[in-house]
Parts: sequence; structure tokens; C-alpha cells
Amino acid sequence: MAAVPLIREQTRGRTTALALATAAFAVNFWAWALLSPLGPVYKELLGLSAFAVSLLVAVPVIVGSLGRMVLGALTDRYGGRLVFGVCSLIGVLPVLFLAFAESYPALLAGGLLLGITGATFAIGVPYVNGWFPPERRGLALGIFGMGNIGTAVSGFATPWLATEFGRPAPFFAVAVALVAVGVAFLTMGRNAPGTQAATEPFLTRFAAAARLRVTRELAAMYALTFGGFVAFGVYLPLYLGAVYELSVADAAARTAGFVVLATLARPVGGWLADRVGGPLVLSWVLAAVFGCAIIVSFAPGMLLATVGFLAMAAALGLGNGAVFAILGRAVPGTMVGSATGVVGAAGGLGGFLPPIVMGLIFQATGSYSIGLMLLAAMALGGFVYCWFVLRARD
Repeated sequence: MAAVPLIREQTRGRTTALALATAAFAVNFWAWALLSPLGPVYKELLGLSAFAVSLLVAVPVIVGSLGRMVLGALTDRYGGRLVFGVCSLIGVLPVLFLAFAESYPALLAGGLLLGITGATFAIGVPYVNGWFPPERRGLALGIFGMGNIGTAVSGFATPWLATEFGRPAPFFAVAVALVAVGVAFLTMGRNAPGTQAATEPFLTRFAAAARLRVTRELAAMYALTFGGFVAFGVYLPLYLGAVYELSVADAAARTAGFVVLATLARPVGGWLADRVGGPLVLSWVLAAVFGCAIIVSFAPGMLLATVGFLAMAAALGLGNGAVFAILGRAVPGTMVGSATGVVGAAGGLGGFLPPIVMGLIFQATGSYSIGLMLLAAMALGGFVYCWFVLRARD
């Protein structure tokens, strides 16, 4: 009978840890995505070119990507409770800076510092992973990954707050939310029982994680799935405005729908990977992305384009969940943070390059078709590798 209270306590601890991590991730992702919905506003306000706007919305992505390697390793060393709480509070500084930034250089500088909020993903994965047994990690990490919803919240709330209460308003709202989740993590959060701090130097742990074949493979797959998600999350408002002449609010709302669907699909991808195997799920996902990218590259009517983008969103979300279901099982516990940093960095980099490439291609040709065809080619290559290599080894 003594085991029953212990089981209940463990269940409550898992639930609290997952809820805290998901909420903190969502708020940090809203912060990370603050500039994207306002891209058209800054373009008009400052007279920016398409490439300049692409660079502005991509800068937080690159810093958030590279920062994941550092924060993942710090989490292995100091635990998720401390690192998540402190990083959320630090994120308040660039958010408040951007509230008052009025020049392009200032916006770029603020965007660079804002990248830390996107890097917090690498804290949550090892933190949540430690609380759950292997057979339940795919679903748990998928639920945590639903913190991606912060991008959708930004798509809906940021333009509305800026329109109704002035451009600084969304930045003030996010700053308050970051303080709330940071304090909550420091006061209510706990690391999983039995969590052991890594003792090796950062570079040693990073190199060991990077040498794992599964880390490199998942990094490539995450660059496609999460990279695609981030790229469309930050660039779709500009794309829809240029190709379909939608208003800023309409384009932001449709982008938010893309993000919501991808986010809801993420835990389903983790759950499916727990049951039928991650490589098989990834194979389905990349085949679907290939087909959808081909369809939307021809700029079809709005109805078909909507179906194509939403189907792609669901596929990318499933793939994101599957990647970390595989990682949670395949990587030793003391290396999960470092491996997550490597894989997460690859995913972020996968989201950084496409907006810049799309901006350059559109500026040179007046069309996005070539960029979308490149995505289709990458997805096809990923499908072949998953089907014939990963799936055969699973």
C-alpha cells in the first residue's frame, strides 16, 4: 500500500513538470516570434526591401538555433528547473528593448538577443524526458512540443495588440508573461528524481553527442521538419501577402492556423512513433511534404493552396514529434540535453535559411516557385533515407 502514495506523487510531479515546461516553452516561443507578424509593419514604416525584412525575421531564428547547443549542455549540467527559470527572466531584456526600437540596426540587435527565447526548447526536452519512462516519452515530448503554439499566439495576438494599443503593447505583454513563467519555474519546478548532473566539460559532452550517428541523422530530419515549420511560421505572412495579396491581419491569421495544426499534430507524431516506430512515421511525413510542396509551388487558387499548406503543416508536426520520440529512446539520459542541442540547432538552422533564400529568389525572379521546389527536393531525399536506411535499422 505504501507504493500507492509514491505512484501518485510521481504522477503529480510528472504532470506539474510537463505543464510548467509546456507553458514556459509557449511563452518563450511567443517572444521568439514577435518580429515575424510585424514584418510588414516594419517594411512599410522603415521602407525595407523584401530581403531586409527576411533577414529581420530570420535573425532570432539563427541565434535561437545556435543557442540550443549551449542551453542543452547547461541543462545536462545544472538541471532544467534553474536553466529554464533564469533564461525566461533573461528573455525579458531583449523584449523590452524591442518595444522601443525604432531603427533597422536596433531591430536587428534586439532580434539577435531575442534568440535566447527560442533556444529554450533545448532545456525542456531533457527536463521532460527525465520524468517519463521510455515507452511514454514520445507522447510526453510531443505534448511539450505543443509549446510551438506560442508562434500561433503571436500570429493572432501580436498584430491585434499592436493595432489596438500601439506597437509596444505586445512586447510589454510578453515581458510580463516571461516574468510569470520564469518565477513559476524557479519556485514550483523540480528536476526529475534521480537526475544526475553531467560532470564532463561542455565541449567534451557536445562532441560526444555529435559523434552519435543517431544524433546526426535526427539533426538532418529535424532540419527538414522543424526547419520547415519555423520557416513557414516566420515567412508565410510575407508569402501570402505577396502572392495572394492578403491583408496583414488575414495573412497572420492564416499563418497562425498553419502553426496551430502543426502544433496539435506534434503529440500525435510522438504517440504514433511510440507504437509503430519513428522512422516509419518520418517516411510518411516526408512523402507528404514532398507532394504538398509540389502543389503549392504552382501558386494554385486559394482553396487548393490552403489545403496544401494545412496538409504540410500536419505532416511537419507529426515529423517533429517523431524525431524526439526516437531521440528520447536512442540517446543515453545524461546526453539528452547535449544531443537535443545539436538536433534542435539543426532544426533552427533549417528554419533560418529558407526565409532568406525565399526573399532572395523572390527579389530576383518575382516568384517563390523555385524555393518551394527546393523544399520538395529536400523532402524527397529525406524520404529515401528514412525508408531505406532508418526504417531498415529500426
